Amino acid sequence: MLERRTLVDRLLRHRPDNALTVSSLGSPTWDIASTGDNPLHFGFIGAMGQAAPFALGLAMAEPNKRVVLFAGDGELLMSLGILATIANKAPANLAIVSLDNESYGETGGQSTATAGPTDLEAVAKACGFSQTCTATSEEALDAVCDQVWTAKGPAFINLKIVCGPSPLVFPHSFDGATAMNRFRDAINKLGQTQGSYGRSNESEI
Repeated sequence: MLERRTLVDRLLRHRPDNALTVSSLGSPTWDIASTGDNPLHFGFIGAMGQAAPFALGLAMAEPNKRVVLFAGDGELLMSLGILATIANKAPANLAIVSLDNESYGETGGQSTATAGPTDLEAVAKACGFSQTCTATSEEALDAVCDQVWTAKGPAFINLKIVCGPSPLVFPHSFDGATAMNRFRDAINKLGQTQGSYGRSNESEI
């Protein structure tokens, strides 16, 4: 299985300049924060089960920007119905990265359903996601990076990661209003200078 912090850091190194990222509460938000601060990232601190609906709305509101959600398996299991909604809305610019450690890491490491027969990639595929994959080793990460940042969505990438605590790295702000305003301002500023997937709106000379 993959080590989560190394994996997340490697994926974010390939992030396009105008990509918008979202992370679910708990470890995914700490993982993103450990790679450094980026105003084009919004991390959930509370509201379990709400990160995927948020990412869907963001992708629909910003169709010219890549939107990538980093979410834990517990987060996704809490609101599996959103995968059907995403597949039916079919935003081409949305990818979900499932950080699947088969446990509820924030509450003591209890096993989730993915430690048993539940397969999140199979669920996403059955819901109608256009691109799905599961990776368990570093050999697959080059292909995973392509799926995350360039594949036509909705894409679902299930990454099996090692179960175990990582050091807490807190995000820029714990205040919801401050974090949301900062995120909105960064998107608006980006929209003034860039078009689809990082290309300038200005004609080339």
